[in-house]
Amino acid sequence: MSQAPVIPDSVRALMAEVGPKWGGNPAGNVKRMIEAFTPILKDAPKQGVNVTRNLAYGPHARQILDIFTQPSFHNAPVVIFVHGGAFVDGEKDRTDEIYSNVLYYFARNGIVGINTEFRLAPETKYPGGAQDVGQAVAWACENVAKYGGDPRNIFVMGHSAGAAHAGLYVYDKRLWPVGGAGLAGLIVVSGRVRADNLSENPNAKKVEAYFGTDTQLMEDGSPVNHVSAASLPTFVAMAEFENPLLDMYCLELIYKLAQAKRRAPPFMWLAGHNHTSIIAHFNTAEDALGALLWGLCGVFSEV
Repeated sequence: MSQAPVIPDSVRALMAEVGPKWGGNPAGNVKRMIEAFTPILKDAPKQGVNVTRNLAYGPHARQILDIFTQPSFHNAPVVIFVHGGAFVDGEKDRTDEIYSNVLYYFARNGIVGINTEFRLAPETKYPGGAQDVGQAVAWACENVAKYGGDPRNIFVMGHSAGAAHAGLYVYDKRLWPVGGAGLAGLIVVSGRVRADNLSENPNAKKVEAYFGTDTQLMEDGSPVNHVSAASLPTFVAMAEFENPLLDMYCLELIYKLAQAKRRAPPFMWLAGHNHTSIIAHFNTAEDALGALLWGLCGVFSEV
């Protein structure tokens, strides 16, 4: 089996260059990171992983998902990944390598990976994205056993706006079907877990495309406002260099979970990383975040 590629010094240097000025041009810096990591990931290990692509979990063209698994899997934990894109952009295949790298990583490490796409604003308004997460979870509960997954041990992992959708579905019981969320836990990575259209937010207009300008609706659609002592087990990760306010909102989520549960949730702050590299580095030789996540999937399943 091939070794996971090392992140080159040139890309580390680029991360160090763009990190401190990330908030000045998030879209441009995302593009630079995607372009830097895609060729690295072409050499990432994929052997033994079977991928079934573009399965429909709903009637809309964007309600599709890919499954990453191995023939030997039986009752393996499952991670459903929900990509970012500031509510109006993004797809499960940002490039040929990203975001498949996340699910290849999990499948290589004993976890069935599901890469999910969802409907976008302005065509789809709040709470459509969270409802799509719920539909993808329902599909997985019904079908994942065919791919070696355990339908009683499913986690959803959201990045950026994907974490807004995933977090709202997980914490807001109004969105659950009869019988519960169908999940064992939530993984938030650089999540927009509070919706806002503040002047500090370079994506404010994109938030408005999904929520409109009613700040009360944004409050209702913010996962941090639906946390309780009964909330599902949650892990939170953030990068040193984030889109403006996202690290603060992730910290708010950690605090609210700790306050409600009287115990801090597991979390990780990745020094040197940014809003994109925190996801793009999965399936490289840098393994600290990934190893913690697949370890927690086993721990959370016992909570």
